[in-house]
Amino acid sequence: MVVFAGQGDARRSMALLWRAEGPAGARTRKWPGPKPALSVAAIVDAGVAVADADGMAALSMRAVGERLGRTAMALYTYVPGKSELVDLMYDQVLAELPTDYDLTPGWRAAVTSWAEDTWEFYLRHPWVLQVSQARPVLGPNEYRALETLLRLLYATELSSAVLRRIVGALFHFIRGAAQTVTESRLAAASTGVSDEEWWQARSGMLTEMVPDFAERFPLLVRLETEGAAPDPGDSVPYMEREARSTFDIGLTVILDGIEAAIRRDD
Repeated sequence: MVVFAGQGDARRSMALLWRAEGPAGARTRKWPGPKPALSVAAIVDAGVAVADADGMAALSMRAVGERLGRTAMALYTYVPGKSELVDLMYDQVLAELPTDYDLTPGWRAAVTSWAEDTWEFYLRHPWVLQVSQARPVLGPNEYRALETLLRLLYATELSSAVLRRIVGALFHFIRGAAQTVTESRLAAASTGVSDEEWWQARSGMLTEMVPDFAERFPLLVRLETEGAAPDPGDSVPYMEREARSTFDIGLTVILDGIEAAIRRDD
């Protein structure tokens, strides 16, 4: 399931994201009597709770209203619709990402810490990975997250043109590795079949149905034989273990590449 950001009314969405004053933003009209029990913040919190618990597919204005003990119609005074709500949810959870990284040990240690924090963030909120990067939300916390990474990368003294691509490479890499973990968990929960059970059933059939598999695909066999992530002896599922190993080694390769680019610029 892919969700595209920015599908609601542009002016109202941006006003809500940036908490702009005026009729396009959050509810600002002064009403006599008690303050309204609902707020944009409460609705966004409830939306995040629904998505964290049950996934993006379960998110609806009705589900959020039920979590707040209200009807869906009661929410529309504050948030125009689900599209705007997704934008607000996405930007809000990005506020969890740290911004203060110590550059004293060098840019590489700082970027490594940033990458670990980003990895853990995606695993806490797997629904975030279903929000397409093709159209950014353009919210304050999205820009804040980018600003944080840029502060670390500008310490390399590489040009802006190079850093622009490095930023993209890092985000695409970490999202991709984390997505393998989240989809593996979703597959097991949705089908009732674990990774191990799925692979055991099909790998045995490959040997039976393709007896010359090793001769036809010798490099694949070599890769699987020599390059598989070691079994840690715990309950970590196969695909999660592979994804974590890919994250560790792949991040090292990317950072090595940045260091090589720095040496070329010297």
